Amino acid sequence: MSKQFGGMGGLNQLMKQAQKAAEQIQKIQDQLAEERIEASSGGGMVTAVVTGDGHLMEIRISPDAVDPDDVEMLQDLVVTAVREGLEQSEKLRESRLKSVTGGMGLPGMNMPGLF
Repeated sequence: MSKQFGGMGGLNQLMKQAQKAAEQIQKIQDQLAEERIEASSGGGMVTAVVTGDGHLMEIRISPDAVDPDDVEMLQDLVVTAVREGLEQSEKLRESRLKSVTGGMGLPGMNMPGLF
């Protein structure tokens, strides 16, 4: 087994690299939690504010979007804005984590709070 890892020094080095990567990932996730992404629909009638780690923080709805005779349109605008915000958040998260993981696609990278 020691030949496979280059002796205990190789295993220790691997453990140090893993620890460093985990620390970098945690730092990135902390930064993402502080970032805000705004996505809108209906020409800005509905805006969703999402954190970089994928949490919905706020929905803003223009009074012009409120039509009691067309509630379905407002519902669609809200869903569209939230979906867009979450997609942008996911792309940002993947981009930031790629710098640490080297695009390895490690399991759990899409799961906030894993590290």
